[in-house]
Amino acid sequence: MKSYNLIAMGALVLCLALSSVSVAEQNPAEPAPVADAFLQMVIGDPSQQAVSFHLLEDRWNDNFVPMALEAIYLGRDSSVRRNLFKLLQRKTGQELGFDLDQWYLWLWRQGFSAHPEYATFKSRLYRLIDPRFAGYFSAERKARVRLDEVRWGGVYQDGIPPLRSPEMIPAKKADYLDDDNIVFGLEVNGDVRAYPKRILAWHEMFVDRVGGESVAGVYCTLCGTMILYKTMHKGMDHALGTSGFLYRSNKLMYDRATQSLWNTLFGEPVIGPLVGKGIRLERLSVVTTTWGEWRKRHPQTQVLSLNTGFVRDYSEGAAYREYFATDELMFSVPKLDNRLKNKDEVLGLVFPRALDQPLAISSAYLRKNPLYADRIGSTAFVVLTDNSGAHRVYETSGEQFVNWDRKSTVKDSRGRRWTLTEDALTSPDGARLTRLPSHNAFWFGWYSAYEKTRLVY
Repeated sequence: MKSYNLIAMGALVLCLALSSVSVAEQNPAEPAPVADAFLQMVIGDPSQQAVSFHLLEDRWNDNFVPMALEAIYLGRDSSVRRNLFKLLQRKTGQELGFDLDQWYLWLWRQGFSAHPEYATFKSRLYRLIDPRFAGYFSAERKARVRLDEVRWGGVYQDGIPPLRSPEMIPAKKADYLDDDNIVFGLEVNGDVRAYPKRILAWHEMFVDRVGGESVAGVYCTLCGTMILYKTMHKGMDHALGTSGFLYRSNKLMYDRATQSLWNTLFGEPVIGPLVGKGIRLERLSVVTTTWGEWRKRHPQTQVLSLNTGFVRDYSEGAAYREYFATDELMFSVPKLDNRLKNKDEVLGLVFPRALDQPLAISSAYLRKNPLYADRIGSTAFVVLTDNSGAHRVYETSGEQFVNWDRKSTVKDSRGRRWTLTEDALTSPDGARLTRLPSHNAFWFGWYSAYEKTRLVY
């Protein structure tokens, strides 16, 4: 597996080489000898590094391992990185050589408690790259995830720039799109929009008001997820952005007010002052389909303009072409499951009333079984897959469906024909079955977040 993007690492080396910040300038009032020693391994001169290396060797504790790995990851001196690898091997007894991924995988299998200076070290280290990163980590910040699993993705805060209130155009003016181009389609309170994957792959998020709701559409290219959230929660509209960090190869968001880090798949803060406040953003429905299929269903749709304010190659498949072409990961994760390939697509479902019962269904299975009924907890539902391979999920409330034309009509066991729309199935007598939020994901990304998931394949 690839542990990092070489282009991103090249930019980082240049950033650190130009940095004139000394360890003493980081936070001279706070005594942190171990954190200071590891920082010297990254930015110190040779004599300072030699002193620090001996301190680390003399005081070694296995909970130094996360700091050692991050010093290796960001270090600009190849001899220092080699010495740290050798130190790891001597102290832990593990013969893992110079393979950073293997060291991380070994670390994540251990039950080490975090070193008391680790959060301080992480804050000081990453502020060298972007001063705003210092606010993400500190000993005072609550964390619901292991800090050693939070890895830098190679960009500054909002270095992959979200599209904020982006320009939308009518479908008839979107002559840059071909019918087979992939789009993320949504309808909120009658406001119908399409967000082409070819654009969002460069931005990974849009923040806007759609149908009168403040929303954030979050696309994680590495794990293949597109999730739509209401950003308003109990009267607070959370201004979200891209943190620059990943958790289990899934992007972490941040909010501007508190600089808390948010898990994209869960829609909740996992590091920072908002942790433990009972915040979990409401999901809305989004569908991954083709432009031709979406436009046929919704000729009145609006679609993203190419006029984003940024210069990118927005042609189909240009972004992350090499990553999507293989089954390799860019960032390692603690566990994989070989029932499916890493990047096989699944439809992921997790319902608020049954958070402990996540379900993944193989998209390949659903294409062969376009009408699929199941249950999670007390909620019975049906998954309808159309000719484009797009999945929509609806609560069934006791209704049994026996036939689906893969276009707009579903027939129940009593012979009634229900009409499919983006927000509901509607019967001839006006009965409505509500659409349930779901999203596509790469299998490895879903499994990394929901190890106890049920899988249908």
